[in-house]
Order: sequence, then C-alpha cells, then structure tokens
Amino acid sequence: MMTWDDHVRAAQLALPGAARTTGVTRLRQLGFDVGTPFPLHFVVEGDLHLRLDDVFLHRTVKMPPHDDDGVTPEAAFVAFCAQGRLLDAIKLGSALLGKEKLDGHLLETILTDERWRHGAAETSYVLPFLDDRCRSMPEAELLAYVVFAGLPIPEVNETVILADGTELAPDEWFEDYEFAVEYEGSQHQEDRGQYTADIDRYAAYRRNHVDYELVTKELMRSPKTTVRRVHAGLVARGYEGAEPDFDGAWLTLFMRLVDLVRRLRAA
Repeated sequence: MMTWDDHVRAAQLALPGAARTTGVTRLRQLGFDVGTPFPLHFVVEGDLHLRLDDVFLHRTVKMPPHDDDGVTPEAAFVAFCAQGRLLDAIKLGSALLGKEKLDGHLLETILTDERWRHGAAETSYVLPFLDDRCRSMPEAELLAYVVFAGLPIPEVNETVILADGTELAPDEWFEDYEFAVEYEGSQHQEDRGQYTADIDRYAAYRRNHVDYELVTKELMRSPKTTVRRVHAGLVARGYEGAEPDFDGAWLTLFMRLVDLVRRLRAA
C-alpha cells in the first residue's frame, strides 16, 4: 500500500523536473500537520497545463525560493497564508518560528521583493501576531485564544521557580496571579516519559499551592469554553479585569486572511 510519501514521489516523477512541492504539501514534508494530505500541491514556472489525479499544480511567473525537495519554508508559509484563516496562520507561523524553521530575514525578502506573490499581503497581515515562544501549534492556538479574548497576556515557556526551589516551565504563566495553564495533547498520554514527567510537574504545583488549569486536546475543540476555564482560574486567584470578549478581535481569528486584508484595504 502506498504511503503519502510514495504519492509525493510518484507525482514528482510524473511532473516536470522543475516542479516543487509547495503550500500544505511542503509543510507536511517538514513535519507540520496542516491542511489535508490531498490534493498534493506543486508549483512550476510558466504556463504549463497538466492534469494529474490528486495533484494541484500551481503556475507562477517566477519560481519561489526552493531547494531540491520543495519551496523553502518561508515560501510555503506565504502560500499557506493565501488561503488560510488567521488562527491557522498564527498556529503554523508561531510553531515554525519556535522550531527555528522560519527565517525572518528570508521571509521579509519575499514580502519586500515579491509583493505581487499570492499570499504576500496575507502573510504581512499575520506577522505581528506570531510568537516564537510557542513550541507547538496547539500551544500557539491556546495563546491566541487567550490574547484575542482580551485576557492578560501570560509568559510562555518561561522558567518559574516555585517556593520549594522546583523549576518548571509552564506553557502559560500568569505571574501576577501565580497561575499556570498547561496544554495536554495525545503525546502526554502516549509517551510514557512525558506522562511520568507530567505527574511530577502537577505534584509540584500542588505541593507549592500553585493553581493550574489543564487544557486537553478535546477541550480545545470548544475555544470559548477553553477561554472561560482560563478566566475562571484567574478570577479564583484575584483577577478583577474584564471578562472574555468574544466579539471584535476574537471573531477575526476565524476569518480567512484574504478577507481580513480585503476589509483592511476597504477601510
């Protein structure tokens, strides 16, 4: 049975040698689970018309920066932003930065020298919202929910020394309230080492009387409930600020970047 990688290699053999993977296909090659596996996305320079099953061939007047395998991560991110939602671009861009897969200088070169490229304006829109402190897409998603709902902005993956000297690095740490938020994905259950480390970490919180909120992969399917849980934890520790705001900025998270850019230009 053919794997996804086999399908990519088969498409490469059927396409001109100059074609390169782009967008979600290139990002999946780099280890980022975004979009859907099919159709495969390739880009080629020129007006080539070729139809292959489960392959979408993008044509361009000038090839984006690329290597032998596909376009660069920076070019793939630009292609992703052309069709993605603000939230998805924040998740991906932050994770790319956090894993040092995205070179800000190279990305800026594309956005400056090739402003005409599909996705360039959308990428410029999302850049101010990216955060390189996030180690994964779910962490970036959780942070976006907190920030865009108007809650206090936490420290992210910063070392915290508890009263008994234990050093931890919470996913989110609200220093003024000594309150931690931790994301727990499937890895935390499947990886035995991670699982036992989690047990020790939560025991340390309890031993030092530090409140914390666990946000699971399942809970994240309900963004508003996730934010309300974080807000309730902050209130329990003395937060007296505004309640979560699910209008305004919050709603833009779920809009396509192309629509946000269009709205900005019309303003």
